[in-house]
Amino acid sequence: MSKIRNAIYEIHHMDTIAAKDQWVNRLHPLVKLVITIFYIMVTVSFPKYEIAGIIPMAIYPLAMFILAELSFKESLKRLRIVLPLVCLVGLWNPFFDKTPVLIGSLWVRGGVLSMITLMLKGIFSVLASYILIATTSIEKICYALRLIHVPKILVTQILLTYRYITLLLEEVNRITQAYALRAPYQKGIHFKVWGSLTGQLLLRSMDRANAVYESMLLRGYHGEFTHMGSQISFQKEDFFFLLVGMIVPIGLRIMSVFLK
Repeated sequence: MSKIRNAIYEIHHMDTIAAKDQWVNRLHPLVKLVITIFYIMVTVSFPKYEIAGIIPMAIYPLAMFILAELSFKESLKRLRIVLPLVCLVGLWNPFFDKTPVLIGSLWVRGGVLSMITLMLKGIFSVLASYILIATTSIEKICYALRLIHVPKILVTQILLTYRYITLLLEEVNRITQAYALRAPYQKGIHFKVWGSLTGQLLLRSMDRANAVYESMLLRGYHGEFTHMGSQISFQKEDFFFLLVGMIVPIGLRIMSVFLK
């Protein structure tokens, strides 16, 4: 399977995972969105040298991986590009922050501690965002964004960008396959046709995107997701999950403050 087809498969597979009929997937999207945002805010609020306090924050992503029955191995494979980039953010901290910090009876350079803390913050935040996407469809996420009054134009942009990425990749796959059939003994695409193929890709993608948007309008789309209001309602488990999802991060944050 080529890289392009593999990317298309991954996008469709994520949609399939999000559409599974499981307890976590059936939770109200607004609850999951609020908890994810709140968890990330609490995670990034830890001081730069507080490794011991931030490690327990792994409880939420680990618990959600178990409840949602997500494969941790496959998830790491999908995040293999994002996670290293997140870890690279604090890679230079040891060279700039040379403040000595006492841990028990051992003096450690502050830059090392801040680097590890920053990496953990990034990893936990990415995992929390991934869990939200893996358990909630893009339409439900957009519906939740509108419930908290995110501007309609921004929500529409998010939805259409997500949908048009697949169209763009499919057109790229068709063009590269057609070119390979016409030049079977050539490795890759010759640089002389890059411009013309890029133009063809733009025109074909715009045509398909316009057809998709017209289909959305014919089905009654006008930038709102009011039809979901009759399909999704708050249940007892939603309030329970919201309560637990807010109390646990606060409890872990307060415990880290008192342990100083």
